[in-house]
Amino acid sequence: MLSVKEAKQLLAQHISRTTVVELLLQDALNLVLADDVKSNIHVPPFDNSAMDGYAFQYQPKKSHFKITQNIQAGDYSKKDITSEEAARIFTGAAIPKGCDTVIQQELCTISDGNISFDISKVKKGANIRLCGSQNNKGDLVVKAGTVIRPGVIGLLASVGITTIPVFSRPSVAIIVTGNELQENGSVLEDGHIYNSNEPALNAMLRSIDINDISSSWVKDDKAWLNERVHTYLENNDILILSGGISAGDYDFVRESLNHAGVEELFYKVKQKPGKPLLIGKKKNKLIFALPGNPAAVISCFYQYVKPSILAMIGFENTF
Repeated sequence: MLSVKEAKQLLAQHISRTTVVELLLQDALNLVLADDVKSNIHVPPFDNSAMDGYAFQYQPKKSHFKITQNIQAGDYSKKDITSEEAARIFTGAAIPKGCDTVIQQELCTISDGNISFDISKVKKGANIRLCGSQNNKGDLVVKAGTVIRPGVIGLLASVGITTIPVFSRPSVAIIVTGNELQENGSVLEDGHIYNSNEPALNAMLRSIDINDISSSWVKDDKAWLNERVHTYLENNDILILSGGISAGDYDFVRESLNHAGVEELFYKVKQKPGKPLLIGKKKNKLIFALPGNPAAVISCFYQYVKPSILAMIGFENTF
């Protein structure tokens, strides 16, 4: 019987990454980037003002200019500024041709459409963010393996990226077994318990952004279980079962998995709760047969299922 550490090490060796898909930025949240992404543009895409002030052509001994333009963020002036002129400019606005310096507005005196200031308080090139000073077109912006968080989405959008390659979320099927189960919301019959594992598993999967979920409750019927196992394995990347994995007369899960061609990686682990745990695979599909004890289901999910799913979608060091 394997220790928990040995079981996790063995499981990790059999995990395959999911397929790579191209998704819109907003659909890739919390997924892992499958390839490097490079910038589509220079950032900034043009020389722009770092503050509200006045743009002018720097001259060491000149500190008086006529204001001839007013340029807001989003405007683009096609008219050159002469050596005698200045443009009122706002943060983020494009620097007009002929200008190489911006002085902040609080250092200026305005009179009759002219500005004057102490030239010693400003240096040539001041307060201008140059085109490409953050990055150039074609520069690496985000490396493969990066988790797509909101800040990453904002960064990618700022360089003109609309779609990115990420590891896809797997589809998951759940089978809960047992004649004794009863759906919540009904009057509990003698000898029955409510089906708590199915909603718990659904909730735990959704908590890690897995939403493509199929689930069924199957009674302790071998033929019915065989059919569900076969169908779910055909159409999903992961199969999770609860109950029916011990050695009782009506525990058919292990037999059904064998019948479906599942390769058993290990059965039973030195742990409590969750000793009768079976994990297997079929091609790149993973199968987790958990005990029926609700505490064991939750424990095994966080110890084995969740780390496996995260590893499949590109996360590192998940166990």
